[in-house]
Amino acid sequence: MDANSSPRRAWLAAGASVTVLCALCVAAPARAAASNIDSIEKQIRALQAELHHVKAEMARKDAAEKRAAAQHGPGFNEAVYGRDIHGNPVYLGPGVGMARASGTQPAGSPYLNVEGTPHNVMAKLGQGTFMVGGVSVTLGGFVDVTGVYRSRTEGNDVASDFGNGIPFRNVAAGHMNQFLMSGRASRLSILAQDDATPNTHLAAYYEMDFQSAGTSSNPRESNSYTLRVRNVYGTYYNHDWDLKILGGQSWSLATAYKVGLTERQENAPLAIDHQYVPGFTWTRQAGIRIVKGFDHSKYHLGLAFEEPQTLYASAGPNGIVPASVGTITTSVTGGGTNNNATSYTTEIAPDTILKIAADPGWGHYELFGLMRFFQARQSLGTWGTNHVQIAGGGGGSTILPLIKGKLDLQLSGTIGKGIGRYGTSQLPDATFDAAGHIVPLTNLQALGGLVYHPVKTVDLYAYGGTERVLDREDFTVGGKGYGYGSPLYNNSGCNIEGSAATLCVANTRAITQGTVGYWWRALKGPFGTLQNGLQYSYTKRQIFSGIGGSPKTDDNIVMLSFRYLPFQ
Repeated sequence: MDANSSPRRAWLAAGASVTVLCALCVAAPARAAASNIDSIEKQIRALQAELHHVKAEMARKDAAEKRAAAQHGPGFNEAVYGRDIHGNPVYLGPGVGMARASGTQPAGSPYLNVEGTPHNVMAKLGQGTFMVGGVSVTLGGFVDVTGVYRSRTEGNDVASDFGNGIPFRNVAAGHMNQFLMSGRASRLSILAQDDATPNTHLAAYYEMDFQSAGTSSNPRESNSYTLRVRNVYGTYYNHDWDLKILGGQSWSLATAYKVGLTERQENAPLAIDHQYVPGFTWTRQAGIRIVKGFDHSKYHLGLAFEEPQTLYASAGPNGIVPASVGTITTSVTGGGTNNNATSYTTEIAPDTILKIAADPGWGHYELFGLMRFFQARQSLGTWGTNHVQIAGGGGGSTILPLIKGKLDLQLSGTIGKGIGRYGTSQLPDATFDAAGHIVPLTNLQALGGLVYHPVKTVDLYAYGGTERVLDREDFTVGGKGYGYGSPLYNNSGCNIEGSAATLCVANTRAITQGTVGYWWRALKGPFGTLQNGLQYSYTKRQIFSGIGGSPKTDDNIVMLSFRYLPFQ
């Protein structure tokens, strides 16, 4: 910064003040004349406007000089890469902890530029940041165009349907390829934050994209798709207590993180596909979360209460239960401001998640438990009763820097009863028994990946993941099969085009995928970042065996993306 900037600012402000006072003194004897008063007021307003402009220009120059100095000073490595000048990890402060997952990328977010998510470090350096009063506002996001090829038509945009969306050959879509281009992944995010007191930090975050369709949305002419909420939440953080409270819609606490349990540091796969990779455990939903840090934020304990919904298995060819058992009600149609084209299940309590995270010095580690509360109603004539079933499971994740700054190993897994909704393939949570009671399905989600940084501008990745329903939950009444995965269900027509749906019941047993890809940041500077990505994935869908065996189907998907991130 120019050493003379402060004296110049003081002289300029003093000169403007003297000018204003002189104008007032000259005008005093002529106050009775309205025309003179108007003239003086105009001069004062003009001087005030000029002074405001000069101050704003000086503030802008000061901020630019500070950013330039920061980027050439020894503190820049610590601020951006979480390393000192010798490449050693540094402590980033309460709520963030030590930066150690990847030395070649921004601290706490190894792949920040892929999603363009605003981060506190960006605000400190003035990237995409401006002030509204005393509040710092940081913009994020990107403009995206993606080309998609699928070997089987799903009818989806850039978010694939890995669960029941991969068609068998009994329908025409199972024989047809799909190509599309889309800009709907484009995203805008806003992070507003300020210190309410020296030890209290408040923040609000809003993130949106266009992966939503209105009643008139269509691909034929205008392609006018609608804006949707991804994340919207506020946080309270107390530095002295290392305590954070989050409220709003955000990634679930069950999602894996990169550092601590820090919001906007979720460890989502680098895939272009907006449904990520099978085996990835996640949701985005409303909730309240409390996170406490220990030992300079090396360890975190989090408790969350989140929005519940249940995925019940679709009714089989013979119904959910025999008619003699009654009618089962699991959901109601959306009303009011809810979507009247979908249904909403009726749970009695929030999904409850408890998680611990550790950043002890090498790698990042997490363990969590999940409890859920299902509810359904059984009705028979004038009689009825509610059934409640507790379900849940647990899991963990880790990031291991196998080669410092070059190669990271990522592993995660979740297992339990009634946890299918938390997997990216959306396999069912539960079905029903012969008495009409809820029976949670045993679900497994597992994901492994390698991320390699040959240079700072390139990320190479490979993931393998699976989601499975481990056991059949079925019963037989009168020679007819019910439940999920019944061996009496007919699958004989799954590979015969034009076969009736009753000849391809196809209860999904497993979804397995392998995927590889890259991100290349071709241009980066004060103008932002221009990056290109390519992804190939092979996905196999397996079903429970029945009459006609257990046919399989698969999908080969190629995605090519170009993104401009103007704020990062």
